[in-house]
Amino acid sequence: MQSETLLLPGLICNETIFAGQVDVLGHKGVRAMHGYAQCRTIEAMAERVLEQAPDRFNLCGHSMGARVALEVVRRAPEKVAKLALLDTGVHTCRPGEKEKRYALYEVGRAQGMAALVDEWLPPMVGEPARGDRALMARMHAMACGEGLEAFEAQINALLSRPEVESLLPQVSVPTLIGVGSLDIWSPPAQHEHIASLIPDSRLVVFEGAGHMAPMETPDAVTAALAEWIG
Repeated sequence: MQSETLLLPGLICNETIFAGQVDVLGHKGVRAMHGYAQCRTIEAMAERVLEQAPDRFNLCGHSMGARVALEVVRRAPEKVAKLALLDTGVHTCRPGEKEKRYALYEVGRAQGMAALVDEWLPPMVGEPARGDRALMARMHAMACGEGLEAFEAQINALLSRPEVESLLPQVSVPTLIGVGSLDIWSPPAQHEHIASLIPDSRLVVFEGAGHMAPMETPDAVTAALAEWIG
C-alpha cells in the first residue's frame, strides 16, 4: 500500500502553493497540510504536523515548510518514508535577518497586509512569473489571506529556528532536493550543499522558476514529485 504524501507550505503560504501538484497527484494520496500557521516555533509546527499525520507518510516541505519537515524527521524519523525539500535553507539566522524581517512586518502594521505582500512577493519569483499577472494575483491573494498575525508568528518561528545542518547526514530515506533556477532567496548552490550532506538524495533544478517553484513551474515540480513518490 502506497504511503500518503503530505505537502507543507512555507511563510504566508497555504494549500494554494501546491494546488497544481494536488490536482495531478491527489489520487496517489498527495495532500497539502496547513494546520500550523499560527504556531510561533518550528518545533510547535512539527508537533502540529505529527498530530495530524498518519503512522507512515512521505513528507515534502517548501521553504519554511521544508524546515518544518526536517524537524518532523528529527522528532519521528520512523514515520517518514521519503523526504522532499523545495526552495529552502539549513543555515541559522544570518546578520541582519531579524531587522529585515521586522522591517517588513512594520510595513504591514503601518500600511496593511497588501503593502507588505507588494514588497515581499516580487523578489520571491523569477522574471517569467513577474510578467504573469494572473499568477502574481493568485500568489498575492494567497499571501494576503494569511494575514499579519500569521506573518508575525511565522517570522518569530524562523528567527528562533533550530540548528538543522548536523541532522542532514542522519537522513536515511530517499530525499528529493528541488530548487528554482532563478531562486535568489535560496539559490541553487545552497541546495547543492544540502544534497551533498544527505546520503540518498537527488537534486532537481526547476528551470525558469524562482522561490515559488510549485506555482511558477507546476508541471516540472509535479513531475519531480511523481518520480520521487514512485
